[in-house]
Amino acid sequence: MQEDLSKAFLRMVKIMDELREQCPWDRKQTIHTLRQLTIEETYELADAITDADWKSIKEELGDLLLHILFYAKIGSEQKQFELKEVLDGIAEKLIFRHPHIYGDVKVNNEEDVKQNWEKLKLKEGKKSVLSGVPKSLPSTVKAMRLQEKAKQVGFEWENKEQVWEKVEEEMDELKLAVNSWQSSSQDESDNEHKKVEEEFGDVIFSLINYARFLQVDAENALERTNKKFIQRFTQMEEKALNRGRSLHDMTLEEMDSIWNEIKRVK
Repeated sequence: MQEDLSKAFLRMVKIMDELREQCPWDRKQTIHTLRQLTIEETYELADAITDADWKSIKEELGDLLLHILFYAKIGSEQKQFELKEVLDGIAEKLIFRHPHIYGDVKVNNEEDVKQNWEKLKLKEGKKSVLSGVPKSLPSTVKAMRLQEKAKQVGFEWENKEQVWEKVEEEMDELKLAVNSWQSSSQDESDNEHKKVEEEFGDVIFSLINYARFLQVDAENALERTNKKFIQRFTQMEEKALNRGRSLHDMTLEEMDSIWNEIKRVK
């Protein structure tokens, strides 16, 4: 099994080398032209995971592996690093950050592991426990990661009831901001609207925190809702067309009636 795995990996490395040397498109690529494609492949993998589509997960993992080899090939050409350095680097990092496996550190649960992980990262030169969260992450995912990292140093609510109280507090502040904006003068309107946006962000952040306490992936939950909305909306369009109607010509009440019909069918 190990030998077969090694052969498969080396075969892929060889193919990457051949494509880089012989294919005009592959030869033209740079780390910058690949960046957007890598992001796209990552989202395709995320879609497959949300749908629990194992066939697609396998395929998308292969696409991502190709991108990793592609970057490593370019790194070698630019005399920046070799693929072996990439593999050795992550291996050494994993060994260093798992002293409970490769050392004599004792842990009781996964929370101990996470806390040790963050402490070790600080020893590596990280200036903040929040460092390492990519700036370009989608905001929902970024909020989840920031909260998880803050948790590792004890900056965390004790229970979900406290978090929900915070959600309600932020919602009240949002309502006040909305009322203030609606009653503001034209000169004040822009500043008041910025406060509305700020308070709305606070509500979302606190709801994401609440989702963590419910052991819910907020990003995945929202994406599942997006998919459900798309499915129901397209079904509503189809039902309207089957009745010789267009949504553009229907009242909200008529559309809502069809929407409720679709919801009742599970």
